[in-house]
Amino acid sequence: MADKRKEGTIREAVGVFEDEKAFEEAIDELLISGFARREISLVASEHTVEEKLGHQYERAKDIEDDPDIPRTCYVTKESIGAGEGGLIGLPMYIGATVATGMVVASGGTMAAAVTAAALAGGAGGLIGGYLARLLGKHHADLIQEQIDHGGLLLWVRTRDEDYEKRAVEILKKNSGKDVHLHDIPV
Repeated sequence: MADKRKEGTIREAVGVFEDEKAFEEAIDELLISGFARREISLVASEHTVEEKLGHQYERAKDIEDDPDIPRTCYVTKESIGAGEGGLIGLPMYIGATVATGMVVASGGTMAAAVTAAALAGGAGGLIGGYLARLLGKHHADLIQEQIDHGGLLLWVRTRDEDYEKRAVEILKKNSGKDVHLHDIPV
């Protein structure tokens, strides 16, 4: 069977998903099936698309084969959760450590150091909690704005015909709509 790839292009599979669950299941199956995370991409935020193209897009179907659409890598919910945890824990740790150090350096008592650590750590945790909530909201907003435009676009770069078949099969199996292959310039 002759390779259908054109010189100077990359071949990829594309599909549109109507809900986040099916979208994530397709990505999970792609990763389990040997696709690298770097081979999987989705549409960047509306703001980024508008900034690059000078206009917003109406429907996901209108941009699925456009090589100029800005893309972003897929970030798992687990990674977002880890980021949220870091955003909460780091300010809490820094606040508690700095407050304790200041009390001890000034000759304060152990009780004063513990109290300062608790208060500063709590304040840091509140700030971190707010930042973590912003991170989670940003991710949810990105998903929702794409669904509002007709679905979550998922592109999968393929290495050869075997990967093409696997990608198309996985996207279709997980409720991908308008699944097909296309070439994009390198």
